Amino acid sequence: MTTFVLVHGAWHGPWAWDRIVPLLHAAGARTLTPELSVSGGLHDHAETVITALDAVRDDDVVLVGHSYAGLVVREAADARADAVGHVVLVDGWAGPDGSSLFGLAPETTVRALLAAAGDGPSIPAPPPAAYGVTDPGDVAWLAPRLVPQSRRSFTETTRLSGAVDRIPGTALWCRPKTYAFEELGQSVGYRTRALDAPHDVMVTHPASLARLLLQDAEARSLE
Repeated sequence: MTTFVLVHGAWHGPWAWDRIVPLLHAAGARTLTPELSVSGGLHDHAETVITALDAVRDDDVVLVGHSYAGLVVREAADARADAVGHVVLVDGWAGPDGSSLFGLAPETTVRALLAAAGDGPSIPAPPPAAYGVTDPGDVAWLAPRLVPQSRRSFTETTRLSGAVDRIPGTALWCRPKTYAFEELGQSVGYRTRALDAPHDVMVTHPASLARLLLQDAEARSLE
């Protein structure tokens, strides 16, 4: 049986996966949705995911990271390379050892986020439209759930030994493209697949994302 460890991105929480978890369960998969602390940094968040991985007893573990969590899951997978069968980035930031979100993002994005934070330790959440969420019902569901993100989670750099590079990976990138997620996935050796959906695909198109995750897992089982 496959266990999907679903790791939410910045400004979100485990609730981000609420619409996709039942679909994965219906297909016979298990799920874990660890919560990344609001005040934690990148390494704290990776430790949270490592703890979740240590609790899994299945042979087939798929570690999924959305957006910022692409960096988190790669650091966690590097520490538990024997426990992870596949890494999936969903519009995820990724890079080699020593990467950070602020190091990978365009300078204009970094400046805007720092301006929003001011002198504070946290960066307030952008509105739902920033994640491509425009449907009124989805906006009403998402907006009150968004939380601040610690500044240091975007400035801390990954600690990778190279073990993560032995784990196969897939980079799902949403189009129309917001950032260079396809290219970032390719840069770390992952195969890429496009998905016609906005950045918060798990909110707006959960069935499409669940189908891709399950197809990917099934294809690997046949290899």
